Amino acid sequence: MRPFRLAQIAAEAEGVRLRGMAARIATRAAFGIVALVFLAGALVFAHLAAWYELRTALELSYLLAVASLGGADLLVAIVLLLLASRSTPSRVEIEALEVRRKAIEGISSAMSIMALLMPLIRLATSFRRHRRD
Repeated sequence: MRPFRLAQIAAEAEGVRLRGMAARIATRAAFGIVALVFLAGALVFAHLAAWYELRTALELSYLLAVASLGGADLLVAIVLLLLASRSTPSRVEIEALEVRRKAIEGISSAMSIMALLMPLIRLATSFRRHRRD
């Protein structure tokens, strides 16, 4: 019965680990999507700044305003991309992985004990059959 309980514990630990990993991936995806929105904004402002410069020779203050907005968007996008690239397993994921590993080790040791006991059980049952005859 113990190997089945250990297998159940290993499966539950794997479920916890996978849920933690899914939450981490969803967070990374959300940061990545927001970063892409800000990057698109930065590109729009960079294009607007170039368009205003090429279209008419406006005063530098207009160009500086547009360029500073584009630079701010770019800065936000870089920060969000750095946050999205941080991908370390959480404490819960690490602990669940350790529980799963220990449960699997317990299963293998329980199975190896059963493998050692099986010849003795066969010998005992064959001995009982021979005694009956």
